[in-house]
Amino acid sequence: MSYLIAFVVGGLICAIGQVILDRTKLTPGHVMVIMVVSGAILAGFGLYQPLVKFAGAGAAIPVSNFGYVIVEGVLRELKMQGAFGALTGVFELAGSVIAASIFFGFIFAAFFRPKS
Repeated sequence: MSYLIAFVVGGLICAIGQVILDRTKLTPGHVMVIMVVSGAILAGFGLYQPLVKFAGAGAAIPVSNFGYVIVEGVLRELKMQGAFGALTGVFELAGSVIAASIFFGFIFAAFFRPKS
């Protein structure tokens, strides 16, 4: 049953992104930012954590999870270290993802050129 729930919730998150992409003149980059910011806002209000517990990978895999992870890191470090934790919390949970994104982005940029 958990696989079905994950499939449905993940599919709904992806379908929302696809509807935004199809019905507006926004680029995929814009939709990605909307999804990340939506995940961050839901995490800030405490709504994304219950969704992750309910749907598992269905909520943890889509790009909206990245906003959730960033906010969770900031909130956790803010409680532990105060104001300084708000600055370092972004890198606490999401540091490896950010580092991998920079690394692979550099590798792909070095080997591939965009078409005009």
